[in-house]
Amino acid sequence: MKLLSAIRFDQSDTNVFAVAATPGEWVISGAFEFCQDEQSDLTGKRRQAFANGFLGLTSLGRSTFSCVAEIGADELEEQEHRLAQHFVDNYGAPNLEAGLGAAREEIAFIQDLVADALINTVFTVQRSLDEDGEIREAFRTIQPPTDQPIHSRVWTVVDD
Repeated sequence: MKLLSAIRFDQSDTNVFAVAATPGEWVISGAFEFCQDEQSDLTGKRRQAFANGFLGLTSLGRSTFSCVAEIGADELEEQEHRLAQHFVDNYGAPNLEAGLGAAREEIAFIQDLVADALINTVFTVQRSLDEDGEIREAFRTIQPPTDQPIHSRVWTVVDD
């Protein structure tokens, strides 16, 4: 199974987002966070998170870049439960079971998105509000340097 993992090429995420996702943590789109926002609500760091940020499932921070990685069944289940609890704690899900249904949908969306992508393919997201106030997402990819899946780390995070 595959999912997206946060990566960081430089320290810019720590400056442009209120909370930056930790490199290596699992991420999803996280567009649900903005479903009640009006254009006027989207300013500053919130605007940057809306426009270009994936949501980290551990830190609840944002990442500009993510890459496709393999995830085991146990780890996937842990991430589903983590997100479900977030829905209960912050978005009014009545219980963990209801939150789990929504969490599985959010994670399945990303799994479908990356299903045919090679390991280590880099993804970015660009979000906007259309004329009706609906969130629109466009995902872009940067392919790894070979047409064969790479099963080792190709990105290294170096502290400045």
